[in-house]
Amino acid sequence: MIYCSNRIAIGLLLGLAAAAPAQRQMENLTRGIVAVKQPGSSVYVGWRLFGTDPETVAFNLYRVAGGAPVRVNETLITGATNYVDSETGTNQALQYFVRPVLNGKELAPSKPTHIWDNNYLEIPIQRIPGYRPGDASVADLDGDGEYEIVLHQVSRGRDNAFAGFTGTPIFDAYKLDGTHMWRINLGINIRDGEHYTQFMVYDLDGDGKAEMACKTADGTMDGTGQVIGDKDKDWRTYKEGDRTHGRILDGPEFFTIFDGQTGAALKTVDYIPNRYPINGWGGIGGNGGNDNYGNRCDRFLACVAYLDGERPSVVMCRGVYGRIVLAAWDWRDRKLTSRWVFDSGISYPPFEDASPYSGMGGHSLSVADVDEDGKDEIVYHSMVIDDNGQGLYSTGLRHGDSMHISDMYPDRPGLEVFTIHENEDETVRFKTPGAAMRDARTGELLWKHSPGVDVGGGLAADIDPRHRGYEAWGGPGGLRDSRGNEIGPNPRSSGFVIWWDGDLLRELLTRSTVSKWNWETGAEQKLFATGARGGGRCPNIMGDFIGDWREELLMTATDGKTLRLYTTTIPTEHRIYTLMHDSQYRLAIAWQNVVYNKPPHPGFFLGNGMAPPPRPNIKLIGKGEAIAGIKADWTIN
Repeated sequence: MIYCSNRIAIGLLLGLAAAAPAQRQMENLTRGIVAVKQPGSSVYVGWRLFGTDPETVAFNLYRVAGGAPVRVNETLITGATNYVDSETGTNQALQYFVRPVLNGKELAPSKPTHIWDNNYLEIPIQRIPGYRPGDASVADLDGDGEYEIVLHQVSRGRDNAFAGFTGTPIFDAYKLDGTHMWRINLGINIRDGEHYTQFMVYDLDGDGKAEMACKTADGTMDGTGQVIGDKDKDWRTYKEGDRTHGRILDGPEFFTIFDGQTGAALKTVDYIPNRYPINGWGGIGGNGGNDNYGNRCDRFLACVAYLDGERPSVVMCRGVYGRIVLAAWDWRDRKLTSRWVFDSGISYPPFEDASPYSGMGGHSLSVADVDEDGKDEIVYHSMVIDDNGQGLYSTGLRHGDSMHISDMYPDRPGLEVFTIHENEDETVRFKTPGAAMRDARTGELLWKHSPGVDVGGGLAADIDPRHRGYEAWGGPGGLRDSRGNEIGPNPRSSGFVIWWDGDLLRELLTRSTVSKWNWETGAEQKLFATGARGGGRCPNIMGDFIGDWREELLMTATDGKTLRLYTTTIPTEHRIYTLMHDSQYRLAIAWQNVVYNKPPHPGFFLGNGMAPPPRPNIKLIGKGEAIAGIKADWTIN
């Protein structure tokens, strides 16, 4: 036995406490209970398990049918947080709520929910003539523990490669019952399009209410009617037939934090970096070219990251094909301060003096703690920027259109990154692999294929239980295992995946259709079709927004007058806490609206044969229903 003095023991304890990673601030949500009518008289009910819930927590489910609440379950619900109530026995308007049970004691009830007649919630929106609902984000804007929606309404959006005028980007905030909270109009000096209009919605200051952050300009009108900058300025270029026609290549550029509850502009500063020199953004990414008409200088991305391991920062990004600049900002105590700026630097053809970080960007990005130090890195396609704003590594694999990161292979340590790459015109000579899998911490290539081939899209997900971990597909060849070996044909779908049915495999999402991959026949089998449309090539947004750990779809009704939030009603036996309490997944919901939307992935392996998910190191902020701060200050209607 080893003995030590009290002083030494105290010192050891203090040292261990100092080494412990900080808890990340995260939303304190309600149980998010959802109840949906099923054929006959049964009702499917699902609710959240929190990442902070004790492992021993159980639940009782209650039905209210005009009288006293009736407990539905005969024995405690100790498994998955869903239940099919087959004994409703009434056509009356029913409500359901749950009570957590801990150490034999029944705790305060959750907020109740009414039954949905269909497996979607209809959310009315204020439609604007000439506009369509586009990308959306979700966050708790008013601190009540329930998600609200921020919707980007789009008019004549354009890709940067094309000249012409667009409509003004408009953002609306809605509660799930359709209550309109505010409208922000970015004005004529912000061009509309998926490469321009990145908006981050997140609780940046830890007050329990989310803010919205985005690029602004002269004429932007906030949610209270106040105008930013000069309301009369028009910085658009009028040169019919010229490549600059309709672009904004001069004038001030701003970065603004908006209040999530009112839409009021809280703070506006100059955008970092500015656009100049306009011809200084070329490089070896994409086709290896350059331009002086505003294509490459106006490629924007954005994300939110826990750069200090505890509180979120917003990171605004400019550049993809050559020069790349990331600017990290902190919103604390109603002050906006620059944390750091990463700049790969300017170079010109033939780009022989370019930084190894130049041209490594993609049309999406991700955020993850790749080095497991408790702080986030920015995974900017073919490169990674450390939490301190310094380059962690560059693979040299250049630009591409698709990227996915998770613990894809649970039998090897750490996270993996799957990337798709472009090879065209002047860059075919580099023989960059069309697809590659790498170690997220070091950038070491695990496997690759198709050198010099231009690959447009690809996916990684666990869709075949016969092979351990994720499968990946994209470009020549079929489905590939953890070693990059072809194991059979691949799905046609290469855009989105979703957890929808009851098992741990992920399903395929193509526009409005959810399909199951049949690994025995090598074909997609349709499970569900919404009949609605998304924000373009994908849903307005998708993720684990209500109910248990499975994912929902926010789509636009065909008439464009409402949004529809679709949920699964397939029971599951798997008990997993809400994916929104996994930091990497939650941050992926924030950046999902960026450029080419991609599905969120958690920071742990979620798939066939998975281990129990790691307990998240989070501190809940807000007025939700976490057990430590649950309040029963409402009554059943």
